[in-house]
Amino acid sequence: MQKGRKIMDTTNSSRELHLTVANEDYLECMVRIESEEGETNGVRSVDIAQRLGVSKASVNKAVSALKASELVEQSHYGKVILTDRGREVGTAIWYRHRLIRTFLVQELGVEFERADSEACMMEHALSEDTMSRWLAYLEKQGISVEE
Repeated sequence: MQKGRKIMDTTNSSRELHLTVANEDYLECMVRIESEEGETNGVRSVDIAQRLGVSKASVNKAVSALKASELVEQSHYGKVILTDRGREVGTAIWYRHRLIRTFLVQELGVEFERADSEACMMEHALSEDTMSRWLAYLEKQGISVEE
């Protein structure tokens, strides 16, 4: 995220959309797969299941809930495609994850795997205000969050 760019308030957005922590994780996972694997035409359910360590049935249930919230689209047994709103929410959650992980690793010396796991737990609960303050602190310290 570029300096000065507003962080989406995922906490309030998730409440408005009635998203569970698990559903936020699914959106984040889809954004990560798209980014890391260069996917542009959607993400396969099996890839989501593998990445999150869940069953394909669990993915299908989550996709149904995300479709109902208009955050993803999927034709019958086709790839899961993020809507613009779904991508916005998922990208914001992934950014929060990286921000927290960067802080834990670079500032506190937490081992990467532990920081990654703990960032996943923390990313869902912090307000936009707290995240903005954290970003400002990191930038002041010369620490940037990798894209």
